[in-house]
Amino acid sequence: MDTNENTLETSRQDNVTRILDAAERLFKHYGYTKTNVADIARDLGMSPANIYRFFSSKADIHKALAHRMMEAGRAVARANAARPVSATERLRDHFLQQHQITVETFLHENKVHEMVVIAIEEQWSVVEDHIKQLQAIVADVIREGIVAGEFREQDAVLASECMCATAVTLCHPQIVAECLIEDRRMTPADLVEFALRALK
Repeated sequence: MDTNENTLETSRQDNVTRILDAAERLFKHYGYTKTNVADIARDLGMSPANIYRFFSSKADIHKALAHRMMEAGRAVARANAARPVSATERLRDHFLQQHQITVETFLHENKVHEMVVIAIEEQWSVVEDHIKQLQAIVADVIREGIVAGEFREQDAVLASECMCATAVTLCHPQIVAECLIEDRRMTPADLVEFALRALK
């Protein structure tokens, strides 16, 4: 890229970030369904037509926002997976961290929970990609645990899928929301320890 192209790309990214920041702020305040592109444009002091230069629809904005929110969770997962501690400790922390992110980000704010539900219902490709990336991170840690002798010899990809499915009640916003209002003896730590024993 030459200097002009770099400048144009930087400007485009700045505008995309501003639009997403405004959309997130308005979605959190008023809710996704009650916010439209005109509201986002008004908040930014620009015309709706300018928004459409970067996003084809409100759903497109939401998809990009969902991707950005989920990427924050993946960044935490990648940082945890790179820690110089045992695979067991990293897996334990992975699921407890993802649970905490779900509770804090998606459930303490009802409007954000609405955004996630809509993402699950209407933007499944974004959610599916997120799940696959997290499973790949978990599979890599399991593979390292097998090499280190912490876990028995097994198919790391299959083990990751099984472990993530076992722990889905900790990370799926809708399921977590239901579990939080139920009186359960099982804690998130109990579930993770149960799943870890299956790897040994």
